[in-house]
Amino acid sequence: MTEQGKTLLIAALLSVASITTSIACIYARHESRKLFTQLQYLNSERDALEVEWGQLQIEQSTWSTHSRVEEKARLKMHMRNPDSAEIRIISQ
Repeated sequence: MTEQGKTLLIAALLSVASITTSIACIYARHESRKLFTQLQYLNSERDALEVEWGQLQIEQSTWSTHSRVEEKARLKMHMRNPDSAEIRIISQ
């Protein structure tokens, strides 16, 4: 192979390597942007779930207040406080 042929072969190989590297960089950049978009979406979904969790905790504390439990016991289960004559003290 002549000197000019070797130079042409090296130039062709370098061109192919350069194009391959460029395509790989473009693909990596595209994937990076796609993953960043997905991360932003997941972060916003997480924030929405945290807000909902806070609201559910408030709702749970509201439903479990002593006055609400007592009201439900009186209305739905017909429970009442015992009269003093109904109270028995048991000693050991």
